[in-house]
Amino acid sequence: MRISIELSKEEANALLEAAERLGVSPEELASAALSDALDHSKEDFLKAAEYVLKKNEELFRRLSRGPT
Repeated sequence: MRISIELSKEEANALLEAAERLGVSPEELASAALSDALDHSKEDFLKAAEYVLKKNEELFRRLSRGPT
């Protein structure tokens, strides 16, 4: 998929400088940064979900058995 975004002069300059320093195109750097941000969001969600499930494990177990 192809998308367009509008950057301020400062953002564009920072992107160009970082891409040049890393030896990649600005498009490659922006794509990698977006991919990394999305991966971190997924990891954060999974960690939070695991924490909630573990924290409430006994409660879920009791609820799944139904009324006693």
